[in-house]
Amino acid sequence: MTRGLKATAAGGTLVALTLLAGSVTVPSRDEPAGRTMVPASLVSFDSCAEAVAELRAAASASVGPYGFDHGVFPVAMAAGAESSARSMAAAPAEAAPTHSGTNNHEIGADEPDLVKTDGRRIVTVNGGVLRVVDPVDRRVTGKLDLTGGDEELSWGQHRLLLLGDRALVLTDAAADSAVSRARWGPGAGEARLLLVDLSGPPRLLGTYQIRGGTADARLIGRTARVVVRSPVDLTFPIERAGTDRARITRNRAVIAQAGVEAWLPEYEWTAGEQRHTGRVGCDRLSRPERMTGADMLTVLSFDLTADRLGDGDPVTVAADATTVYGTATSLYLAGDRPMASTGQRRRPGAGDSVTEIYQFDISGTDRPRYLAAGSVPGSLINQYALSEWDGHLRVATTTGDVGGRVSESAVRVLRRDDGALVTTGMVGGLGRGERIFSVRYLGPVAYVVTFRKTDPLYSLDLTDPSAPTVTGELKITGYSAYLHPLPDGRLLGVGQEADREGRVEGVQVSLFDVRDPARPDRLHQWHLPHSWSSAEHDPHAFLYRPDIGLLALPVNDGIRLLRVTGDRLSEIGEITHPDVREDDGRLPWTWSPPVRRALVIGDVLWTVSEAGLRASDPATAKSLRWIATT
Repeated sequence: MTRGLKATAAGGTLVALTLLAGSVTVPSRDEPAGRTMVPASLVSFDSCAEAVAELRAAASASVGPYGFDHGVFPVAMAAGAESSARSMAAAPAEAAPTHSGTNNHEIGADEPDLVKTDGRRIVTVNGGVLRVVDPVDRRVTGKLDLTGGDEELSWGQHRLLLLGDRALVLTDAAADSAVSRARWGPGAGEARLLLVDLSGPPRLLGTYQIRGGTADARLIGRTARVVVRSPVDLTFPIERAGTDRARITRNRAVIAQAGVEAWLPEYEWTAGEQRHTGRVGCDRLSRPERMTGADMLTVLSFDLTADRLGDGDPVTVAADATTVYGTATSLYLAGDRPMASTGQRRRPGAGDSVTEIYQFDISGTDRPRYLAAGSVPGSLINQYALSEWDGHLRVATTTGDVGGRVSESAVRVLRRDDGALVTTGMVGGLGRGERIFSVRYLGPVAYVVTFRKTDPLYSLDLTDPSAPTVTGELKITGYSAYLHPLPDGRLLGVGQEADREGRVEGVQVSLFDVRDPARPDRLHQWHLPHSWSSAEHDPHAFLYRPDIGLLALPVNDGIRLLRVTGDRLSEIGEITHPDVREDDGRLPWTWSPPVRRALVIGDVLWTVSEAGLRASDPATAKSLRWIATT
């Protein structure tokens, strides 16, 4: 089965895209003098012939002597306040105990993570095996091998979305894996989705495989939106002899012979014994004004209450976006615009980087509907640089060359105007010679941390979208890479302490007082020299429980428990997991599994690693039960 693929003559008209609302041009109203901003937009193709012609042209302009620079597949960017997406495919028999959720960026948009709980059970995947743990009896009550006996499929990271009695497992098969090569050929990789029924013993309902790798996903109500990034399906000759110019010429010859199917991702889905295959159709494809022709982004939609995944109702954009941001009603795809000279992405130079943003409506259960596009100078650090509030989108970016000390950062406020995201106001000049390390928006207020040698924490007032302002600034050593709101006008920052030359010195947790916007202050600091925390780059690893003032933070290979009381931080203790001994019959070895997640169910703290789960007393860090999963 092919979803909507129609090979029409050039100039023919395809079925109108529900995804697209025609061509939208975005005026740039806030650009510095001398800069020419190419407007951002998405347009559909009139035919497959037009699509392949434009994709060939873009790919030929951007290909290098050794192929394309695809960058890396992004992992799930992390999170913030706990999600309120608690709708259930099957209502629980009794009320679940109080429990923590995934540390999501936006309420109502749940993000995939290594472990999930609904208070009645804990679900995790380790070594390709899904396990269900009863938090009351503190034992494994169900297991399901998701690898089908293929050891390669046990190596990758597995993330989960949980809805009632359904779990959606997201994982990738590496480009050089036998599974991926057998299905899609060399160099592609494979995004794998598995729908599991948890109403009894865990049971596989269906699977979905698509060429590429998972970028990110969101669960809104019963609908999962999964974004997949797929490289173009081309194989370039490997020639040791000759010049780079000759190699580029040969590569362009390959592109010139490629059909449109090289750019349209293939997929396969199963339900029981049924197996279906398909390819995204030209009528589901759109493009920005400027593209590399090297990567495609596909948004898939799945109803997790159904008994199968189906074909995902795919829509595809020929864009190089790498950041996914979602709310309960909108999905944004954002990334650096390709450079005009070669079509290749590049890290920020002296003011030449531009971020393009595409907004989609996901308020219903149908496939996403394209709403608007916009562009702003500079580059994003992650999804936390974006925030939708009160009908506006706030965007924080860094422009310029940090190494050359000519960089600065700004926050812009955009609104949707007739299909375009246009700038209504901006505040710039933040952290000159530095770059953004973290951003947090809290309603009409924003906090921005920049760093090179010291850490200015800026507080901003965004109440008037036409005139955002800096209200205060705090300069301290080190930086915060993640900011988390606390009650009573306080803010937690997790990052690194540093000396006055900017050399990092180990994990620090800062407790800030931000009640006075003009005078942000640090009340207390916890610092562990020569240490690191995964929460610096993955906020899903961060757990804070305001009801008991508990902060659980991965530090090195363990979890440090801190208590937040008033204006003080105090350490409770550390939770570690036992070493694992392996023996392949030749040489035994021992390794220490890093503890990657913490969650609370009732009055018990659970920690998760590749070795197993530990139940502990959050008040003392004392172990209550160890459950091995190796």
